[in-house]
Amino acid sequence: MMTGRRDSTELGGLISYGPNFPDLWRRAGDYVDKILRGAKPADIPVEQPTKFDLAINMTTAMALSLTVPQALLARADEVIE
Repeated sequence: MMTGRRDSTELGGLISYGPNFPDLWRRAGDYVDKILRGAKPADIPVEQPTKFDLAINMTTAMALSLTVPQALLARADEVIE
């Protein structure tokens, strides 16, 4: 299973690639700060995620007899053993 959330990979999914949620929450706090300082919500531009995490669960890969390429492992933010 490939998901967009890292916690699914920690629970047994094979690979996850998706936005870094702590970074999104921090950036949401910036939005709240701007609004509390008087900015109109309609004037604040919508932003897309800029940080993404790649996590690979090697335990699941081994259980499925899959070989994960070294290049993919090198790019992973987290490899779960």
